[in-house]
Amino acid sequence: MDLSFYENRKVLITGHTGFKGSWMCKLLMMAGAQVTGYALEAPTAPSLFELCGLKDGMHSVIGDIRDITHLKQVFDETQPEVVIHMAAQPLVRDSYKNPVYTYDVNVMGTVNVLECVRTTPSVKSVINVTTDKVYFNREWEWGYREGEELNGYDPYSNSKSCSELVTSSYKNSFFRDRDVAVTTARAGNVIGGGDFATDRIIPDCIRAVEVGKSIIVRNPYSTRPYQHVLEPVAAYLMIAQAQYENRNLAGGYNVGPDDTDCWTTGRLVTLFCEEWKKQTGQEAVWENQYDGGPHEANFLKLDCSKIKSTFGWKPRWNVPHTMEKIVEWSKCFLTGGDVDACMERQIREFYREKETD
Repeated sequence: MDLSFYENRKVLITGHTGFKGSWMCKLLMMAGAQVTGYALEAPTAPSLFELCGLKDGMHSVIGDIRDITHLKQVFDETQPEVVIHMAAQPLVRDSYKNPVYTYDVNVMGTVNVLECVRTTPSVKSVINVTTDKVYFNREWEWGYREGEELNGYDPYSNSKSCSELVTSSYKNSFFRDRDVAVTTARAGNVIGGGDFATDRIIPDCIRAVEVGKSIIVRNPYSTRPYQHVLEPVAAYLMIAQAQYENRNLAGGYNVGPDDTDCWTTGRLVTLFCEEWKKQTGQEAVWENQYDGGPHEANFLKLDCSKIKSTFGWKPRWNVPHTMEKIVEWSKCFLTGGDVDACMERQIREFYREKETD
């Protein structure tokens, strides 16, 4: 991927105040892009977006993805060339508590973005970020391919399956004969420094060690494909650039780690505890408090053969190296260090390793 493509390129990101959106904004600003973000206020306190002062280097618009009038106004004012749609209600457990809101944001939000794309001639490349959970999960041992049935179980997963179908309909109905390329990207579980969300295992680890308590693990037996946040963010930008230059490359792509990075939650937390002690000298322990909870998949992984064969892409940071970077960032944050500089160093390290691989 040649990041110079994004220099002075107009990019609009929905969901820019979130964890993944913040890493996306930082990377694009480092590349010299003209970045516009559209999202609600940062969803956590503290938030990575605010800690790093990202709004000072971009055009940050606070708005609700369900408000198509406001969203269209932003499209008209900024005339983006590339659109990355990441705004979502992203949590499985929250989707059980508030399914109507989840469907409204994740389905109608996608409709609104694509409708704005349809009526904005400047847009040439669109990435709709969904999730690995869009697939009908049969709990089998091999990875899901892009042609598998889309039918997520819980309201969050199912709403993202619906978002995929909405995207397919818009592509067939409105974009087939237009010079605009649209891709859906399905990523596995993303971890990294600066995630403060509730109901996510790494933020739970950081919050526990911050106050010297045991880490509570509600389901240590579920197996997930874990990857550093830079892996999918870089992949989205790679695809967006490639399909901008050749719209035949648009489609649907899984973006996930290799099979060796499908870890149980319990094993992942044990690794965190080991890395935390290694870098800080402080003990960290966890407790198994399995609570049953609402239905969630126990085993899920992706087959990423398509993105590998199409672009020559492959993941760079495995889970142990990712955990090293998470603890490095978190230690910087908890000791009052310059987290923005730490974030930038990690991005430069990630791309140096890609260039020399």
